[in-house]
Amino acid sequence: MPNCCESCEHYDYDEEFEEYICKIDMDEDEYLRYLTNKNQTCPYYKYYDEYKSVQKQN
Repeated sequence: MPNCCESCEHYDYDEEFEEYICKIDMDEDEYLRYLTNKNQTCPYYKYYDEYKSVQKQN
């Protein structure tokens, strides 16, 4: 599973901070575990396919 935040559906623009952030609410332990393990993939990664959402609208 890829570990690329830019293609994840949880990665979104936050107008308050004026930057892209992950919308998953991890606790401190989860986040620290994710940061310290370089080979670990994000357990919340979900590929965002904008074409799939457009197909559902049609």
